[in-house]
Amino acid sequence: MLYWGTSEWPEGLIREAAKFARAHHMAVPVVEQPQYNLLHRERVELEYASLYSELGMGTTTWSPLASGLLTGKYAGGVHREGRLAHTDAGWLQRLVVGHGDERRIERAQRVVEVAAGLGEKPAALAIAWCLRNPHVSSVILGASSTAQLVENMAALELADKYDEQVWRRLEVAAAR
Repeated sequence: MLYWGTSEWPEGLIREAAKFARAHHMAVPVVEQPQYNLLHRERVELEYASLYSELGMGTTTWSPLASGLLTGKYAGGVHREGRLAHTDAGWLQRLVVGHGDERRIERAQRVVEVAAGLGEKPAALAIAWCLRNPHVSSVILGASSTAQLVENMAALELADKYDEQVWRRLEVAAAR
């Protein structure tokens, strides 16, 4: 059997591709690779909602830490380490930090504060939140060191550690 998927396709285009595939006796897409994190949820949770049951689709999500925002390293703004701090990364800063009305750094800082209150690393908690979604088949990590990878892998233990009230508190912290 051949399996294939899409990456950041809009729901309508995925549906159209599946219709075309069925009409030509081909395999339909079974996975989508969208960005998904506490600051970027709409596509996975709303736009694709009907596709999970209709097509049996899963997701292999990327950017669970919102390009580092959910680690807390940009709490004082984009002036420290990381790829957003590079002088030639203005376009990336605008993409990640977003427009002022999105308040992504502020929202990320609230998530970091919830993690601190729980005694957890914010990165692991943010990744665990992604893993809890039943439509997330896997989460792509972007660790740049062994220490980061080990820290991120702690998410596997956190995903089942907390009750819905804690996860909801994290979602409220990340809300606009």
